[in-house]
Amino acid sequence: MPLHILKLAVGCESVKELKARVAERAALARKNGQPLRHVHITRMTPKRDEEILAGGSLYWVIKGEIAAREKIIAIEPFRDKDGIGRCRIVMQPKVFAVSPRPMRPFQGWRYLTDDAAPADLTKSSAASVASMPEPMRRELRDLGLL
Repeated sequence: MPLHILKLAVGCESVKELKARVAERAALARKNGQPLRHVHITRMTPKRDEEILAGGSLYWVIKGEIAAREKIIAIEPFRDKDGIGRCRIVMQPKVFAVSPRPMRPFQGWRYLTDDAAPADLTKSSAASVASMPEPMRRELRDLGLL
């Protein structure tokens, strides 16, 4: 069973904005002849990397909700120019919207088991929930209507 990582998308206001950021980075990589992948650098290296690489994803928390995910394809520990240990979490540059779930803020990242991970929004649900403006969807959720 794969293990996932949960991380805050700091400064990101919506899934649409996250998708635009990833697309922008992919276009820049394509232009520079680099491999198409999305990289997030973190200070700590996950200890359970084998479980994560067995099909895990990085789930993004956006504005207090688990809202999107990207499939993790590699975990690359390295040392930065100051000699400090860091880790590249390498993902496929494709963002999947997931069924939104409230999540309180936290520092760093957390593990997320497969059975606790929210499901991807399907095409049928995407036609209703995912196509709503995010502020409206959040308000409906807060009112208990979603």
